[in-house]
Amino acid sequence: MRMNTITRRWPQPVPIPTPLKDRVVLSILLLLTVLAVLHPPLALESARFMGTAFFRLAPYFLLAIAFAATAKASGMDQLVARVFSGNRSVAIFLAAAAGALSPFCSCGVIPLIAAMLVAGVPLAPVMAFCIASPIMDPEMFLLTMAGIHLEFAVVKTITAIGMGLSAGTTVLLLERFGALRHPLKAGLASGCGCDASSGQVQPEVRSRIDWRFWQSAAKRAQFRQHFLHNGGFLGKWLLLAFLLESLMIRYLPADSVAQWVGPDNALAIPLAAIVGIPAYMNGYAAIPLISGLMELGMLPGAALAFATAGAVSSLPAALAVFALVRRSVFAIYLAMGLTGSIVAGYLYQWLVVA
Repeated sequence: MRMNTITRRWPQPVPIPTPLKDRVVLSILLLLTVLAVLHPPLALESARFMGTAFFRLAPYFLLAIAFAATAKASGMDQLVARVFSGNRSVAIFLAAAAGALSPFCSCGVIPLIAAMLVAGVPLAPVMAFCIASPIMDPEMFLLTMAGIHLEFAVVKTITAIGMGLSAGTTVLLLERFGALRHPLKAGLASGCGCDASSGQVQPEVRSRIDWRFWQSAAKRAQFRQHFLHNGGFLGKWLLLAFLLESLMIRYLPADSVAQWVGPDNALAIPLAAIVGIPAYMNGYAAIPLISGLMELGMLPGAALAFATAGAVSSLPAALAVFALVRRSVFAIYLAMGLTGSIVAGYLYQWLVVA
């Protein structure tokens, strides 16, 4: 007589790619090797820049990764999905305002965005949060007020909320025409327990929020797996982005930027937005750079376009978003960041400065 074997199902480990078989890791090693052969001092400088930038981001990055893993293990991600799955217009406004007040930078907010999308939060409020969050936060407001002036800090805050609202509304209209139904790349939306296309949390999942998940071995394992997987996935892309950013900063002198975005150039504002994407370092380091460029003759509207476009579409943030979402969503993200910055720059120059 055959006996039925009862097997206990433990959470399956999230696959973590072997570093030397990962294309992103190989790209970093290859680029550093080429630099070491062609220009050893530059290789050392770029490696130091990459490590320093990642180290400065590490507290925010680890906090965001831990929060995302906690949300997944406890089921809190479903609660977030419920909050942002109600009235879409209200959700977009709340997401834009929350983004402008959140303390996360353009890179540190990526794990939270990933967690919201996987949980089934509609793309429209997520996009509003994604656009608004890197532009302004409370600490950056104070530093901008001290490093540039109060007017610029206030306008930048209003711009953050306005660009978030605009991006969320645009995505909402596209969704109503049947576009952008599956924002995440294949393989990243599995196991969320929700209908990601509709953004609705399944009823049976809503009662499974476990605020004391650490008391369960299975939940602790789920937390550890998602923490390692998300940290490794996003960390390698950020390292590559910082490496490329170090080269762009070296070969794009700030003095040349002032000549392109001064009052003598009719296209100063759109050009500042475009230049801001590769030249922008981070929100805090950009404050003295923008102040110096304005002293060299940069238009205030061009400075705003430079700051907002760079914050939203800077190389580290753009690469992290590209690794996360489908190309159509990534294109919308870049387009909204660039056009919103240009429009905000012109409005600031015409309505406030002029």
